[in-house]
Amino acid sequence: MSETKTARTALVTGANKGIGYEIAAGLGALGYRVGVGARDEARRESAVEKLRAGGVDAFGVPLDVTGDESVTAAAELVERRAGRLDVLVNNAGISGDMGPGWIQDPTTLDVDLVRTVVETNVLGVIRVTNAMLPLLRRSTAPRIVNISSAVASLTRQADPDIDIGPVMAAYSPSKTFLNAVTVQYARQLADTNILINAACPGLVATDFTGFHGPRTPEQGAATPIRLATLPDDGPTGSFFEDDGVVPW
Repeated sequence: MSETKTARTALVTGANKGIGYEIAAGLGALGYRVGVGARDEARRESAVEKLRAGGVDAFGVPLDVTGDESVTAAAELVERRAGRLDVLVNNAGISGDMGPGWIQDPTTLDVDLVRTVVETNVLGVIRVTNAMLPLLRRSTAPRIVNISSAVASLTRQADPDIDIGPVMAAYSPSKTFLNAVTVQYARQLADTNILINAACPGLVATDFTGFHGPRTPEQGAATPIRLATLPDDGPTGSFFEDDGVVPW
C-alpha cells in the first residue's frame, strides 16, 4: 500500500467553515489527511485550498448528509482516496428557523420544521456513520465524534437555576436525540475498537449563532479534536465539554 494510503484519515462533515473548519485544521496539524465534507462546491474547495496553504493534506468530499446517494458517493470517494477512515466527525447541523429572540416556541411549532432539523442533525448522522462504518472498521484506532450542544442536556434544561438560553423546541431536542443515538452506537459497538462520543463546543461566535458567543471556533474545536484522538482506553458513549462530562 502506498504512503498516501497509510496516513491517518479523518472526515469532517460541514467542514467548510466555523467549528467544522477548525476541527479539520486541528486534525490536519496533527498529521491527519482530512476530507472536507460540504454541500457547497465553492465553499468546500475554498476551504480545501486554505487548509492546504496551511500545510494540511486536505481533499474535498461533496456531501449532503440528507441524501442517500450523496453519502454513498462520499464513502466511495474516501475509500478511493484513503482505503479506510480513522476519524469521523459528524459536525454538519442546522438550527432551523428561529422566531423573535431566537426562540422556537413549542406551542406554535411547525412540525415540518422539526422534521427538517431532525433530518440533518440526527438522521444525517446515522446515514453518514453507517456509510462510513466499513471504512472505520479497517482502522486500528477508529473514532467517531458527534457534535452536540449543552442545550441537549435534559438535566440542565430542567434546572431553573441554570441559564441554558432561549427555548429552542426543534434544535435542542434534536441534539438530545443525537445524544441518545450516540449511546446506542456505543452499546452496539462495545465489543469493537470504535470509540464514539458526543462533544459540546460551547457557545461559539460563528454564522450559526449570528456571531454571538464568547468562544472562538478554535476553542470550540478543542474538545472534538481531543475526542477524535483518544487513546485506545479512552471513554465511549459519553458527552463532553471542555470542563469535563456534560450531564445527560
